[in-house]
Amino acid sequence: MPTTDDVVEIQQLLARYALSLTQNDIEGLVAVFAPDATYSAFGDTYTLDRFPELVGAAPKGLFLGGIPVLDIIGDTGKGTQPYCFVEHATHDMRIGYYRDTYLRTNLGWRLQTRSSTFIRRNGTHDAGRPHDVGRPRP
Repeated sequence: MPTTDDVVEIQQLLARYALSLTQNDIEGLVAVFAPDATYSAFGDTYTLDRFPELVGAAPKGLFLGGIPVLDIIGDTGKGTQPYCFVEHATHDMRIGYYRDTYLRTNLGWRLQTRSSTFIRRNGTHDAGRPHDVGRPRP
């Protein structure tokens, strides 16, 4: 059973992720990940060194993360977190959820892996369009 401290620390980690994306703070975003972390979306997996380019190509706006469901055992964990992104110029929304793994490091809890699933208007859930123009390749 996870401790309350572990749950709060991971929730704060994910809140920093969302705020960093909203404020286009690449340094803050990278800081929530373990050094060998990966992010998966659009049919591809990206390493941490590719994050600045990946985020730079993404639309800007308000990023909201829901409360995650967590399963923590010792110094590792996994979780699922719903999210909503609102694009700043049009207020178009993207909704979905992340499937994460977490690792306790000497700096505290960090994201080890993060995989995005989008929820489409037709109700399907998928990892995104592999051919999106402008998005960097891994």
